[in-house]
Amino acid sequence: MWGRLSVDDVRAAAMVGLGELAATGCTTASDHHYLVPGGDDEVFDAIVDAAHEVGIRLYLSRGSMDLGESRGGLPPDHVVEDIDAILASTESVISRHHDGEMVHVVVAPCSPFSVTTDLMVQSAELARRHGLRLHTHLCETVEEQAHCLERFGRRPVEMLDEWGWVGDDVWLAHGIHIDDDEMTVLGAAGTGIAHCPSSNARIAAGMCRVTDLQAAGCPVGLGVDGVASNEVGGLFPELRQALYTARLRELRPDALMPVDVVDMATRGGAGCLGLDDVGRLEPGSRADLAVWPGDDLGDIADPLAGLVLGPNRSARHVLVGGNPVVTDGEVNGIDLSAAHTELARRSRRLWEGT
Repeated sequence: MWGRLSVDDVRAAAMVGLGELAATGCTTASDHHYLVPGGDDEVFDAIVDAAHEVGIRLYLSRGSMDLGESRGGLPPDHVVEDIDAILASTESVISRHHDGEMVHVVVAPCSPFSVTTDLMVQSAELARRHGLRLHTHLCETVEEQAHCLERFGRRPVEMLDEWGWVGDDVWLAHGIHIDDDEMTVLGAAGTGIAHCPSSNARIAAGMCRVTDLQAAGCPVGLGVDGVASNEVGGLFPELRQALYTARLRELRPDALMPVDVVDMATRGGAGCLGLDDVGRLEPGSRADLAVWPGDDLGDIADPLAGLVLGPNRSARHVLVGGNPVVTDGEVNGIDLSAAHTELARRSRRLWEGT
């Protein structure tokens, strides 16, 4: 199925994914895309086009895979790329799209299951030549730990350090299976974690030690992961699940409070992306603003708890850099309902192979 993915399919998916995020109040998002069928990197142009139409600030994570099944990797051979082609394409995507304002390109090999050591090392070198950030999946499952020990003789964070991937210009998706010593290393470096609580629960990957990571010095933001492990692409299920998961893991009802998960979704996410002028309302920050209705029953006693723990809701208004992206509950740049219909049509075609 992956090999049948087209540029227009990617555009349709990005339109819905980014549109749903904007509709629920998100102003800045990273899209980690690592499927490049036939080496056609116009898929990244399509994601940027969608972000422009929606009006959201985009961290375009140029994902990559160069280790197929025949060489011990996870992905089918027909969807992996050659390392030289990946690096050349990444340079091209940077020159085409990185403006440091509304589009930030990120260098983002997929995961230890799907890339070579050479790609990880050379990706870090490329990113730092351009002053860009690095991103990958890491420490998501116990199977990943076993794979790394068998293949490299080391745990994932040890490998990451050897590859030059521990730093404050790096954030990792998931970050579940990290021990105390590894947490100290990552925290001292300021390496960020994108916490994906709904996905983690859905696939039974484990429970992230969020408060320990924060105490160690890691910025922790929120992620939805992707539709393969999360049917919802909006903000509120992740806020709620992050709070519930932390309380369950620590057996403390005050492990995370509503204000803590809102901070994670704002300043925490900004910290992962290296942004110090979004995620807060104060002089000198960018004019990013989300306004939600506060007329639900749960909002009366504690509006913040009502927002986080109450029913899912759409934002009433959203500004990104002062520009109106959502007005009166509607995404201004796209017809989100029509985008859903188009994506469903394309998804059906991919599943049925027609």
